[in-house]
Amino acid sequence: MTHIIDRRLNGKNKSTVNRQRFLERYKKHIREAVNQTIKQRSIKDMDKGTEISLPSKDVSEPIFHHGKGGLNQRVHPGNKEFHQGDQIARPPSGGGGGGSGDGEASNQGEGMDDFTFQISQDEFLDYMFEDLELPNLVRKQLKDSTAFEYRRSGFTNAGSPDKLNVVRSLKNAHARRIALGGKKRRRLKELEQLLDEDNQSDSPMPESERLHLLKEINELREKLGKLPFIDDFDLRFNNLAKIPLPSTKAVMFCVMDVSGSMTQAIKDIAKRFFILLFLFLKRNYKHIEVVFIRHHTTAQEVDEETFFYSRETGGTIVSSAIELTADVIEKRYSPTDWNIYVAQASDGDNWDDDSSKCVDLLTSRIMPMVQYFAYVEIGSRFHQNLWHEYAQIVDQYADQFAMQDIQDASDIYPVFRELFERKEA
Repeated sequence: MTHIIDRRLNGKNKSTVNRQRFLERYKKHIREAVNQTIKQRSIKDMDKGTEISLPSKDVSEPIFHHGKGGLNQRVHPGNKEFHQGDQIARPPSGGGGGGSGDGEASNQGEGMDDFTFQISQDEFLDYMFEDLELPNLVRKQLKDSTAFEYRRSGFTNAGSPDKLNVVRSLKNAHARRIALGGKKRRRLKELEQLLDEDNQSDSPMPESERLHLLKEINELREKLGKLPFIDDFDLRFNNLAKIPLPSTKAVMFCVMDVSGSMTQAIKDIAKRFFILLFLFLKRNYKHIEVVFIRHHTTAQEVDEETFFYSRETGGTIVSSAIELTADVIEKRYSPTDWNIYVAQASDGDNWDDDSSKCVDLLTSRIMPMVQYFAYVEIGSRFHQNLWHEYAQIVDQYADQFAMQDIQDASDIYPVFRELFERKEA
């Protein structure tokens, strides 16, 4: 089968159709390369494109070229080692391949150079989030809608020919003819009835009166015949109204413990998890707001710089942050207008009596309003009472609540994928 390669270029010297075909053809190789890149790359750089290397023997393409013909002359450089007719020894096994010598070793006597190309940021994120999904992704009504679509909205007297409504136009023409010719038709019907009665009568009307009657009948028929079958006035066109569409917007709550037990290394891991979640939300929503809530014994809403890098000491009361989150949602983010996501990061420390209060606040005020609540516990210690209390919520809100533990930075992406793994229908 012949495959024709379209070399016509789109913007920036790229052939979009061929590129999409190429990415689809080597999807498995690219996915493996992306996963390898993810392991080596910082979370902070996750939204950037990357270079992908593929074996060159797998990416060859047929090309059109001129066949050999005519008189060809070539000048070859001389050498000091060989003369015409000398036999050249076979190269060592695996030593084949040309180029710069950076190709992979081969045990078939053939070399294999890598084909390297660049994938864009959007393509990288597509492969990165391919098997993930946002739970309970719904569209909500927006007050500040920016997307529109055109919908049928009655008829109008003017428009382009492609929007002409034939049935409606013919109905209008028929109604116009009835309205303009109704009186004449009634008069014509009366005169024709008089003429029929005169034809059946034993004493016919005078000839002059009969001629006058026939003349009037002919005039009425002529006038009715001059009524146009359809007029410009009758034409009706489909009217399309510009209707704002509900768009998607979300708010992401980042809740983190900043007590004395939370080291800067733990905060850095939490930050990377929050960044990854934010990138994921950007792939699914057009408008995103981020709310940072930090807590030790008390909770407060802060900016990003204070959230991650301001130092605090003291104990931990997690319920203060849960309560503040619920207050902010109720005041500023109505669940009817916003998709609400909460991500909580902690090392697990909390006052024993406060953990049960956290569960009560979550079940009564938070969970009925949010799309998803993800709790990650960071650290290498054994789970404490907050983890065990939260485990009760998992059973009750299996589709909305998830919890995982992170030991070090290498666990961030696997944990994230597990939290948002695509569910089978």
